[in-house]
Amino acid sequence: MENMRYDEQDMRAIVSTGLLNNDAEDSESVFFAQQLEYIKSKTYDEKLANLNAAKLFPVSTEADAGAESISYESYGMVGIAKLIASYADDLPRADVKGTKVTVDIFSAGTSYGYSTQDIRAAKMKGLPLNARRALSARRANDTLINKIAFKGDKDGKIVGILDNPNITTAVVKADGTSNSTKWANKTPAQILRDLNDAVSGIVDLTNGVEIPDTIVLPIKQYNYIANTIVPDTSGESILTNFKKNNQYIKNVVSAVEMKGAGSGGEDVGLIYRKDIDAVSLEIPMAFTQYAPQARNLEFVVPCESRTAGVIVYYPLSMSKMVGI
Repeated sequence: MENMRYDEQDMRAIVSTGLLNNDAEDSESVFFAQQLEYIKSKTYDEKLANLNAAKLFPVSTEADAGAESISYESYGMVGIAKLIASYADDLPRADVKGTKVTVDIFSAGTSYGYSTQDIRAAKMKGLPLNARRALSARRANDTLINKIAFKGDKDGKIVGILDNPNITTAVVKADGTSNSTKWANKTPAQILRDLNDAVSGIVDLTNGVEIPDTIVLPIKQYNYIANTIVPDTSGESILTNFKKNNQYIKNVVSAVEMKGAGSGGEDVGLIYRKDIDAVSLEIPMAFTQYAPQARNLEFVVPCESRTAGVIVYYPLSMSKMVGI
């Protein structure tokens, strides 16, 4: 990652601010620089729970950090063929129909800082500077990137993957108890049917061109199918039975972001091909921490990243189950 180490020039810059500028305090500048190096390293090692975008969608850093937008072709139709007469001049195209789309790239910014007294007190006591401020800045950044990936940003006109209008919606039959679509009100056989129908819907719609391999479910529904036994299967859960018998899906995972993610607050399941050629989380600039800036009696560390959200190149490679 960038801007993680402080050389002699950085240290001289800190001293030259006038806040840490005499022989007695010069050691404080060295202490501060060494502490920041440790703190910055720690922020990259931190495991952040419940932020799943970077786990679920391939991350692309292909775009330059200086770019203002990303243009791509969104492919919405697969090729078809038909029987023709001799000398026919109306041959169908066997390629895909693409629509050019341009998505703006936005910067996400945050910061944290330490006062000169924080630095003096930590050095006097022989204690490290508190890293919680840096970790909080990192989490604030990643939370925003995660939110944009799933739900977009209206002000930035970024469309989240769960609100992408080009992604198809699988039909979840309302044949549970009291005509419910919710899995909690359905039998194992009905849930297995919903899962298989959603997967085969993508394959059928694209004539086998698109083969999904991943399903993401809300935590509650994932736990339900993982712990509910299918009758007459020697104790197999719905999840085990589905994965054993479906020839396409390799991974079924849970994500908190699926809860209430529908336009009406419904729980949503997402089926897709986890391939960077089909979908990507665009991060032209990863979380970056800059050299500290002196502001009055404080040193502030500015932080920045850049993102364009999730881009779906082949919308028909995805489908949503709404109301499960």
